[in-house]
Amino acid sequence: MQELSSLISTEDLYLFNTGQLFRAYRTFGAHAMEYQNQQGVRFVVWAPHAREVAVVGDFNSWTDDVAKLKLERFGTTGVWCGFAPGLSEGAKYKFELLNEQGQRFLKTDPFSFQSELRPKTASIVTRLDQHNWKDQSWMDWKSQHPPYEQPMLVYEVHLGSWRIYGPEQYRTYAQLADELVDYVKEMGYTHIELMPITEHPLDQSWGYQVTGYYGATSRYGHPQGLKLLIDRCHQEGIGVLLDWVPGHFCKDDHGLRLFDGTPLYEDSDSRRAEKPLWGTLTFDFAKPEVQSFLLSSALFWLDVYHIDGLRVDAVASMIDLHFDKPQSMKTYNRYGGTEHIEALNFLRKLNETVFQYYPFTLMMAEDSSSYPAVTQPTYLGGLGFNYKWNMGWMNDMLRYMEIDPSERSSHHSLITFSLLYAFSENYILPLSHDEVVHGKRSLLHKMPGSYEEKFANLRLFYAYWMTHPGKKLLFMGGEFGQFDEWKDFTELDWSVLQYPMHSNMQRYVKDLNHVYLRNEVLWSQDHVHQGFEWIDVNNAEQCILSFQRTGKQLDSTLVTVCNFSRNTHPIYRIGVPIDGTYRLLMNSDDAQYGGSGIHFVSEVQADSIPIHGKSFSIEVPVPALSVQLWKKE
Repeated sequence: MQELSSLISTEDLYLFNTGQLFRAYRTFGAHAMEYQNQQGVRFVVWAPHAREVAVVGDFNSWTDDVAKLKLERFGTTGVWCGFAPGLSEGAKYKFELLNEQGQRFLKTDPFSFQSELRPKTASIVTRLDQHNWKDQSWMDWKSQHPPYEQPMLVYEVHLGSWRIYGPEQYRTYAQLADELVDYVKEMGYTHIELMPITEHPLDQSWGYQVTGYYGATSRYGHPQGLKLLIDRCHQEGIGVLLDWVPGHFCKDDHGLRLFDGTPLYEDSDSRRAEKPLWGTLTFDFAKPEVQSFLLSSALFWLDVYHIDGLRVDAVASMIDLHFDKPQSMKTYNRYGGTEHIEALNFLRKLNETVFQYYPFTLMMAEDSSSYPAVTQPTYLGGLGFNYKWNMGWMNDMLRYMEIDPSERSSHHSLITFSLLYAFSENYILPLSHDEVVHGKRSLLHKMPGSYEEKFANLRLFYAYWMTHPGKKLLFMGGEFGQFDEWKDFTELDWSVLQYPMHSNMQRYVKDLNHVYLRNEVLWSQDHVHQGFEWIDVNNAEQCILSFQRTGKQLDSTLVTVCNFSRNTHPIYRIGVPIDGTYRLLMNSDDAQYGGSGIHFVSEVQADSIPIHGKSFSIEVPVPALSVQLWKKE
């Protein structure tokens, strides 16, 4: 014990065992260091029910009983520790554990910073302190500009299919630091959201079934390349968000499942542990050591990789004990309810911990439930996130847009209902990968009508989405109207850009993005009702909606006019809140975007003719399946 105390801190182990070691990755795992005047690697692992723990690897032929490094148990902490002199960065290793039944098995390091490229599974000793960051200006700017009053246009990306050379021939992180960042900046996005890049064994899981909560996947190169990618984003003023999956983990033998021969990271009650829909296991959120493991993982990506925010996956599945459970697997909390109390407490602790160290981080809940106060502070009884995905808006709008325009008048509430709750949480309006896979069809393909009408509907949808309160997220490929749904095994259908309608769509989305960025009325008051007002919400018969967005200055107004029908109105009068000149910012029916090209004047003067409860009004043409944005000069 005396010798071990000089290798690891007893205070760290106490904090780990009590769920308070928030940077456990500095203690656990494999760390190159000097010990007793020798260079080598320190190994630390939590395995309280193991009888023996050793380190095997390419340095001792994996199975050589004489040469393998046997670890020592640190008292009653359940932690094992040892030092391998002469070992250095790049060594491949696993933990060999002997369970109570006398069985030996190999496990990868839960705290591994890098792993072999699948299908191999060994952990790799890796240093992560060698990148010279050049993003201090971004960090300073971020600390002075809270996200609520800033534009947020997120481009969701799967690195294995954005652009590739061929099957399993991926762009590296370093290559994407040029190609992807240049594209995102040109298109006007403010953030990139990376679908999970934590290490995972199966490509088709898209990273949502994790084995390495501290390891950047080797599919795209060395972890240093990921730092280069993120650093370049920050230098270009682009934030980076990471899909993070604390709700469940995969069952692969080399991973966390039955880590020391017993349910260690997962709940010991199989009814709570199993997620039958996904074939995965739920973390035991009540266990202090599991809390230390997960909280440290969250801070790790912020500390080491300068990630700007975490999109916490599948929150609804975490907080509901009955989520996707057959009757035989249903359990109840101590009050007889179905809320997963330990998971709810973990999420509150997660957000409190992250904001304690990084107050300006984006913590976003991907939550399809109706659980209240997700984005309220924990001291007010909320879960403490600062954003929630608005799944209700997304489902209603996609359902509405799939309806043929001739039948939309009887479904008008689908596009208006969201404003009844739009300010109850801080929302992101997501058009994510989940909506364009598994036979759901691409966004363009969902649209009804002829070839031209499909594009017109999508342009209409995008402009309504852009002017609706809430931050925005679009999955890659949506910006140029990919016709096929997303295929994770090949790259996006970039070839369709040779066709005018697709290239016009890309130009339209780019211009729409930049209109959004330049006009603070579209984002400075996203979360308060003062930033939005209906002008005409009741014209279901003609399927026409009009509303205004208002900025922090009272005379800062933008009027949106949406026509969801096939009928064109050469003259249409709309109430406006202020007298003066209104300038056309955007017309989705413009010929340059593939529209009909109906002539529009660039500006109109308000008349003193009351309508729609307003003292003034303007007359404008309203083409079929179109949106116009008019800004008060």
